[in-house]
Amino acid sequence: MNLDHNSPVVVIGAQGQMGQRFVSAFIGHGNPVTQLDHPLNMHTLAQAVPQAALVLLCVPIPAMKSVVNLVAPHLSPQTILADICSVKIGPLNIMLEATTTPVVGTHPLFGPQTNAEELRIAITPGRDELAASQVAACFRDLKFTPFMTTAQEHDQAMAYIQGLNFVTTVAYLCASPAQTGLEQFFTPSFARRMEAATKMITEDASLFTTMFEDNPHSLEAVRMFRSYLNVAAGGDLELLSQKALWWWHKQHDAGEPAS
Repeated sequence: MNLDHNSPVVVIGAQGQMGQRFVSAFIGHGNPVTQLDHPLNMHTLAQAVPQAALVLLCVPIPAMKSVVNLVAPHLSPQTILADICSVKIGPLNIMLEATTTPVVGTHPLFGPQTNAEELRIAITPGRDELAASQVAACFRDLKFTPFMTTAQEHDQAMAYIQGLNFVTTVAYLCASPAQTGLEQFFTPSFARRMEAATKMITEDASLFTTMFEDNPHSLEAVRMFRSYLNVAAGGDLELLSQKALWWWHKQHDAGEPAS
């Protein structure tokens, strides 16, 4: 079954913020969309899933196994089952173990309200390389920017970009003195850091905690960070600063501005 603008799509978790975003994108592209959410209407699911070219799971990581087990018996041999979880090894394994049909993992690297020129989506093939290519082409038609990777490479990267960012932010704020009057000493750079941390800590802490716990590379990233904290505790900040410059050297080598 080809995945184009006429193809029927089922979005499960359609009332969630990311689910709503993908529903709007599919409808705008012309795809007929069946929207399902908790509690699942099994009659509608049983009718819509076998006819769908794509079933997109926009559900939390802890709900993946139960939802996949409900969906799997209704998949046609051509229906692509895909998810949008922020980790990929575990969710892919859940989908692969429960099905014999095409499986694709995806991770939108943006939030439900993000309005950027480039909205990238990681695509991790599960079963059937053609299915992964079809999902990538579909997302490209929806004006996203998909790229191919592996579940292993994805989770290693996310352990640092999402997991370690969350852990170090929480630990940093815990280490700050909880004394009154600290705000009067805020610098513009510290205020920007606090602004960036606000939603992460006050609204999304449970989400980031789940992603951290479900990523098999999280503790490895924390141990690596701890080793560099030990260097800092020894006073060798020049060594750390020189090592950190690889970020800017990498940009420069790729032809991007180094500043």
